[in-house]
Amino acid sequence: MQSLKRLIPQASSSRAAILCDQILRHHENIFHLPSLHLAQRSSIRFLDIYQLGNKAAIEKERARLADEMNRGYFADISELKKHGGKISMANKIIIPAMAAVKFPDIEVNYSGNKTWKLPITFNRDIVDAEKAAIPKATLLCLSFGANSQAMIDSWSGPFLGAYSDSKDVQLYEVSFIDSWFLCRNPIKQLLLRIMKKSNYEGKDTLQKQIVYSFGDHYYFRKELKILNLLAGYIFLLDKFGRIRWQGFGVATEEELSSLLSCTSLLLEEK
Repeated sequence: MQSLKRLIPQASSSRAAILCDQILRHHENIFHLPSLHLAQRSSIRFLDIYQLGNKAAIEKERARLADEMNRGYFADISELKKHGGKISMANKIIIPAMAAVKFPDIEVNYSGNKTWKLPITFNRDIVDAEKAAIPKATLLCLSFGANSQAMIDSWSGPFLGAYSDSKDVQLYEVSFIDSWFLCRNPIKQLLLRIMKKSNYEGKDTLQKQIVYSFGDHYYFRKELKILNLLAGYIFLLDKFGRIRWQGFGVATEEELSSLLSCTSLLLEEK
């Protein structure tokens, strides 16, 4: 529940604050027990009525349920105590373009319910990207809860400082919200209005853009091999949306040096 409280700063009016508090209290009553962590992870999904006779769909859902039953809240906590979110050390060198895999598309919302699709790549129709400049390098910081915010900050802060004057770099912090209740309208709309906004103040060219992704992210996580939802995940992408570097947990000085070096290499690529 701390992740929800982190996402929601002081509301602009007392009415919004009261309504927000009621939403959070209702959500905490539903998902208070750790044993219900699975419901929060899987968004309390149901098979479409038209899929009830589809054996393949049923088997796919059964496999998913078994997978999520084998991986729960306490497993994440246990791992976090062992490695503090440092699932693995970051890449020391850039991943060659020929060996790099594409980052899966993900729909995100800015505060105010403006919808965008990430990553913004050279391949994507420029109209879909609202004619935004195609970055040569994009740092995506993925967070699934409040526990990982300090981890994310350890990467995004130094990165923002190093490339504050660059027009060819973009930085996104993506917070994922899987809760079935919080993904429903008008709850989602209310949250987007009062959630933390991106910071566009200052004269720096590079700005940290804070976005939110609502819904079921199971297959998105599977594609990126994300298991522990308490850790922070960092991906450096090239202009084609390919993953050229990856980090986890809290950044070390050596890993930050590697990240900045790999980013500089991407900026030099033709």
